[in-house]
Amino acid sequence: MDNRIRKYSKALCCIAILVSLIALAFLTSCGAKDKNEVRVYSYGDYVDPQVVKDFQKETGIEVILDTYDTNEEMYPVIKNRAGVYDVICPDAYMVQQMSEEGLLSEIDKSKLPNYKNIGKRYLDMAENYDPGNKYAVPYQWGYTVIMYDKARVPEGSVDSWNDLWDKKYQGKIVMMNSMRDTFAIALKADGNSINTLSEAELKKACDRLIAQKPLVYRYANDSARDSLIGGAAEIGTVWNGEIIYSTGLNKKLSYVIPKEGTEVFVDNWCIPKNAFHKSNAEKWIDYMCRPDVAYKNYEYLGYSTPNEGARALMSKPERNDPALFASDEVLKKSETLKALDRKGKRLYGDYWKIFRSAD
Repeated sequence: MDNRIRKYSKALCCIAILVSLIALAFLTSCGAKDKNEVRVYSYGDYVDPQVVKDFQKETGIEVILDTYDTNEEMYPVIKNRAGVYDVICPDAYMVQQMSEEGLLSEIDKSKLPNYKNIGKRYLDMAENYDPGNKYAVPYQWGYTVIMYDKARVPEGSVDSWNDLWDKKYQGKIVMMNSMRDTFAIALKADGNSINTLSEAELKKACDRLIAQKPLVYRYANDSARDSLIGGAAEIGTVWNGEIIYSTGLNKKLSYVIPKEGTEVFVDNWCIPKNAFHKSNAEKWIDYMCRPDVAYKNYEYLGYSTPNEGARALMSKPERNDPALFASDEVLKKSETLKALDRKGKRLYGDYWKIFRSAD
């Protein structure tokens, strides 16, 4: 068989495979559209399992719940339609990016009677990444804090991100292990925006992080709390949702929101543009906005809730706990992450590589 025949045969084979895959996808999609279900794509263990069961029982809608670890893992799945989901749970900057790229559907508030429970304070925060509150419904929110062992770190002695560069904590510091979150700490320590596009400021932050490396016990995200609870570390960065859980297991732990301000995150319910079951997605989001449901999720997760109805169900100490609800003064000095343009992605990516590869 000459080369032309081989190429022709190979081409026919590829076309046949492609047609088969398209047909399979079409059949699968049609089947999925006909089912009374809602396909939810969210962070792992981010909804009380009992809430899922209750939703299914009350509505008769089957919940297909898949999970991811990061926004960056979720994004290409929705972008490339590798999986068809009805509801997703992106952070602030990813809402901005996906809405600008036309990947999200506008939220029909008339279908969400419980939307009224989301506090104005949090809708105003969401305006920073979702102007007009068109595409996102705030679900959980929080911020980065410094947690420390007050038996070894005197209370009142820590009040700044710069304290994480103190040599007396050598080998006892836990730092975030995520490009934007880790850079945010160094940028805030220098008094710069966590969304800066200044190469000079990013280089300075990178140099700072490299200089800090010999002092760091480990870099971790969700598991950072374990090093502090167990005493392997004396001081470190965690999300505020870890405070109640951690201090419940280790009474020696305390925390501080640094004076420079901090990174605030807001996770949101959104409906992808290609959702098969938009009506069921709206029912899911509305259910999550119900005060008693939002309160169950708060109890399960320990993170701050933007749901004022759920907050009303809390005890007075909980409602006024700065570990859960930072003051307006703190929030004025704080920022949510914004989506990066092409230049920004290159800058942060390049300096992250430099930091990660440094000895």
